[in-house]
Amino acid sequence: QVQLVEFGGGLVQPGGSLRLSCAASGSIFNIYGMGWHRQAPGKQREFVAGISSGDATSYAESVKGRFTIYRDNANNTLYLQMNSLKPEDTAIYYCRADIKLQTGIRDDYWGQGTQVTVSS
Repeated sequence: QVQLVEFGGGLVQPGGSLRLSCAASGSIFNIYGMGWHRQAPGKQREFVAGISSGDATSYAESVKGRFTIYRDNANNTLYLQMNSLKPEDTAIYYCRADIKLQTGIRDDYWGQGTQVTVSS
């Protein structure tokens, strides 16, 4: 099977930066699109940023110009560089990946989430 494990969450002051990473492991044949989503307390999970297998990127309006998504295909790792963080960025951040297994099965996989808290 496949595991997605996120790293890099924590507590940061407004205006600060954090870098999240997400490492995929398991019986992976290929990874297609990948992305970050987040869920704040009492709110639905929302899209933050996505990146295709060809490195085309997309962002939610709320994070454009502050967050950068990129990937390291050699190591099956996804990143999210978050700058100029605001209190409203506080949420659990989840990694998602569209993965084809060695068995030929293709599906969306999610990480367990990492907490990001922006507070003074």
